[in-house]
Amino acid sequence: MDDRRGEVLLGPLLLARGGVDRSSNHRSDEAWLKSAWADPATRVLLIGDGHTLVRRQNGTAELVFLSPLQAPPGERYLLGVDADGVTYFAVAVTTPLPTGLPLPQGTEVAGAVQDVPDWADIAAEGLRKAGAALGDRDAGLLVNAVALEAWHSGHEHCPRCGARTTVVAGGHMRVCPDDGSQHFPRVDPAVIMLVHDGADRCLLARGPQWPEGRFSVLAGFVEPGESLEQAVAREVLEEVGVTVTAPRYLGSQPWPFPRSLMLGFFAEATSTELVLDSQEIAEARWLTRTELGAAVENGDIRLPPGVSIARRLIETWYGSYLSGDW
Repeated sequence: MDDRRGEVLLGPLLLARGGVDRSSNHRSDEAWLKSAWADPATRVLLIGDGHTLVRRQNGTAELVFLSPLQAPPGERYLLGVDADGVTYFAVAVTTPLPTGLPLPQGTEVAGAVQDVPDWADIAAEGLRKAGAALGDRDAGLLVNAVALEAWHSGHEHCPRCGARTTVVAGGHMRVCPDDGSQHFPRVDPAVIMLVHDGADRCLLARGPQWPEGRFSVLAGFVEPGESLEQAVAREVLEEVGVTVTAPRYLGSQPWPFPRSLMLGFFAEATSTELVLDSQEIAEARWLTRTELGAAVENGDIRLPPGVSIARRLIETWYGSYLSGDW
């Protein structure tokens, strides 16, 4: 029996949103990049260790932007151009983001220029915390900036000869000055899957590094020469000893921690006996919808945050939103 009750995508995947054209045609145009950086209408977000300045007010979150003149030194990453012709850059900073000192005069906060921002509403936040509260444009900009910063921080040297590489193409490529090799941001595909029994049970698991009560779906990286469907079946069998069939695709979203692309699936189990890989899984449970709802309600099970594709897989199978998270 293939029970698909409730399998309706509950809103967009929160890190798969955006509102800015990435403008790849401009990345190698040095004259255009220079002109865009000189334009006072250009908006710049600071990115440091995956965090940026965010203003929260009335339950929403918005990015804090600087003008190019206000931006500190640092690597520049072109993020794109919006429908109104406004160009967006990120600047990678190595010093802590300001969270209490006055921002430069004229800093744009929450879409308006304010001479004296209210620092009670502004903090340095990462994508996990701010992503779900940001609008489409800001979520897309921050995902892009976090992913680029993470890649650059780990790829400063040429993998061929070890020479320090140079940032070019608006931050979307590094070039080795010694051997001329070009290096591009890397994305690692990973499958993430909710396993169900075709009736009214799904399988959730807890990693050994997690505290008791924290559960999620299964996931793993795609190996060389492997299809996504093969990766789903292999990872489930390796981690919990369950065989699955007919993986069905839900959707994908970037997960730049540091550079994954998560590809979500539902997979029906053809066996249900659990044989756990203790290196990967500390605990796994088959749960009916009623059991899952009750366990979440009383706090016995804590689910991944709403910004994750894992949470969307669980809620889509369950049929409605569930309360609480990690």
